[in-house]
Amino acid sequence: MRVIKYIGLYTVLAAATVISVLPFVTAIFVSFKPARGLFSTPMWYPPLNPVLDNFRSLFAGTSFALYILVTITVVVIVTAGQVVFSLLSGYAFAKLRFWGRDALFWTFLATLMVPNIVTLIPLFIVMKDLGWINSILGIAAPYMFGTPFGIFLARQFFLRVPHELLEAGRVDGATEFGVFWRIVVPISRPLVGTLLIITSVQAWNNFLWPLIVGGTPGSTVLTVGIADLSTAVVPAYGPMMAAAVVVLLPILVAFVLFQRQIVSSIALTGIK
Repeated sequence: MRVIKYIGLYTVLAAATVISVLPFVTAIFVSFKPARGLFSTPMWYPPLNPVLDNFRSLFAGTSFALYILVTITVVVIVTAGQVVFSLLSGYAFAKLRFWGRDALFWTFLATLMVPNIVTLIPLFIVMKDLGWINSILGIAAPYMFGTPFGIFLARQFFLRVPHELLEAGRVDGATEFGVFWRIVVPISRPLVGTLLIITSVQAWNNFLWPLIVGGTPGSTVLTVGIADLSTAVVPAYGPMMAAAVVVLLPILVAFVLFQRQIVSSIALTGIK
C-alpha cells in the first residue's frame, strides 16, 4: 500500500510539474522557430532548425530595448527605496517608543486587507496632480517608500534583536541612527536579502499600475510591452514569445544564482 501511495503521489507531482513548466518551454521553443514553420508542428515541439529571427525583429521593429532600460530603472528605484524605508520603519516600530506606535503600526498593516484596485484611481489622481504621469517616477513612487508587508517583515525581524545589544551601543556614545547603522543593519543581512528578492521580482513582474500610469515608450515596462505585442491586428507570436523569453531569462538566472537565498527568504517570511 505504501508503494502504491508513493507512486500516486509522485505521479500527481510529475503531472503538476509538466503543467507548470510546459508554458515556459513552449515560449522558449516558439521563440526560436521561423515564422513560416511556426504552425507546421505543435507549438510545444522543439524547433528543427532554430533561428534568431524573432529576436532580431523584436529589437529592430519595436522599442523593446528601451522597455528593458525602463524596467531595470524602475526595479532599481523600487528595490532600493523598499529596503531603505522598510528597514527604517521596521526599526522604529520595533525598538523606538513613541505615542501611538502600536495603533499606527496596526492601522498601517490593516491596509494589507484593502484590494489594490481600490487605490488605483486615488493614486492616479495624485500622480496626475504631481505631473508624474508617463514617467518612471510615477511608476515607482507608490512602491518605493515601503509596503505594509515589507515593514511588517522588518519589524518582526527587529523584535528578535536583543535590546541589550542596542543599549550597549548607546552607552558607548552612539546616536540612535548610529545604533541603527552600525549595529542593526549589519545583522540584518537575511532580512535585506529577503526584501531584495521579493521586491525586485514583484517590481519586474508588475503590470497593472505601469499600464495605467505609463503610455509613452519612455514609461513602458516589459510586461506592458509584451501586452502591446499581443494586441496587434495580426499577433506576431514569434516576437511575442521572444519577448517573453527576454522577460523570463533574468528571473531564471537569479533563481540559479541565488537558490539558497531564495529558500532562506521563503523560510524567513513564513510562506509555505
